[in-house]
Amino acid sequence: MNRAVISAVQGLERVARVKLQKIDHIGIAVKSIDQALSVYEGVLGLKPAGLEEVVDQKVRVAFLPLGDSEVELLESTSPDGAIARYIEKNGEGVQHVAFRVDDLEATLARLKERGVRLIDEKPRYGAGGARIAFLHPKATGGVLIELCERE
Repeated sequence: MNRAVISAVQGLERVARVKLQKIDHIGIAVKSIDQALSVYEGVLGLKPAGLEEVVDQKVRVAFLPLGDSEVELLESTSPDGAIARYIEKNGEGVQHVAFRVDDLEATLARLKERGVRLIDEKPRYGAGGARIAFLHPKATGGVLIELCERE
């Protein structure tokens, strides 16, 4: 895991006493899921568990299971979507790291109480029916962190 991610995680655990279960997935922004799959499936042997569109987030996603975690390929469905803006600014690549938590609402409340800058103060639904919320990169050493709760 890269140093920035490790530092961000240690900071969250220290400041807010957040209990992270595991890395749920790594989100990778791509211009085209179909083109990206030629590498992830054709070269690395990762098989997509399915494709899904999350309309309110203006994104199409493919989850590729890998051990106890997943790789999430994210393709924008709109030029004004967050993934399109990310790619325009940074190019394709790792966009976020998602950590699984037990109780997302309680975790967000603890983070907010401790002054951690949040993008989402309340959970919303993401791909696969997961409840998610993002922490601002300025609060996490420059890493966009998604907290994820799954049933």
